[in-house]
Amino acid sequence: MTASSPPARLSLFGLPLDVITLPQTLDRLGGWMFASTRAPHTVVTLNPEFIVQSRTQPDFVRAMQAADLVTADGVGIVYAARQLAAVDVPRAPGFDIVSGLMERHGAELRVFFLGAKPGVAEQAAQNAARDYGIQVAGVHHGYFGPEEDQRVAELVGASGAHLLLTAMGAGRQEIFNQYWRQILNTPVAIGCGGVIDVLAGTAQLAPDWTRKLGVEWVWRVAGDRKRWNRAPRLAQFVAMVQAEKRRR
Repeated sequence: MTASSPPARLSLFGLPLDVITLPQTLDRLGGWMFASTRAPHTVVTLNPEFIVQSRTQPDFVRAMQAADLVTADGVGIVYAARQLAAVDVPRAPGFDIVSGLMERHGAELRVFFLGAKPGVAEQAAQNAARDYGIQVAGVHHGYFGPEEDQRVAELVGASGAHLLLTAMGAGRQEIFNQYWRQILNTPVAIGCGGVIDVLAGTAQLAPDWTRKLGVEWVWRVAGDRKRWNRAPRLAQFVAMVQAEKRRR
């Protein structure tokens, strides 16, 4: 795949999945962010919970189907692609994408931090500016209702950001990015879950060994009682993959 050609795209449970490595992802997003003509793009980092959750959320499905790039965030997606499409899909997790873009582009990159609890995005922005040298285009917490969506989208659109990090929870963040993409007018808008918390230091990045094996979700669920209710979704996902494999 060249820098200008689109990645190969699979379909898992009616949702798109691009067969693209992390370095290729960084190349592609860098091209979008600094293109001579500014155009909005949305990025989804697909994980098993998204697929399970989307079964009852048609707006979430539409947002993911309309995304310009969908990467495999976790080992569960790699497993599903291997079982259902006989394709080995590389992983490009959200944190690796975000940190990789900041490392590559540093001071030329303007980032808007949107999400998490009040004060957390501000801390994440300060830490990212210190650690990566990026420019902070703007900051806003994620605790606002749909009635304020347009105001926040216009705030982002006026910021001149190259990169929007939207961390408002699965579904909400992807729908927001897709619905308001023209107002946001951000070359790359990525739903990034807990990445802002990790950048702020209010959440811990999974250890390297779990990330290399692709099982960081096990570490997170085991170490955080608030995540225990998410384990059944992962079991449901495995059952869905096996049922689909038998059906085929």
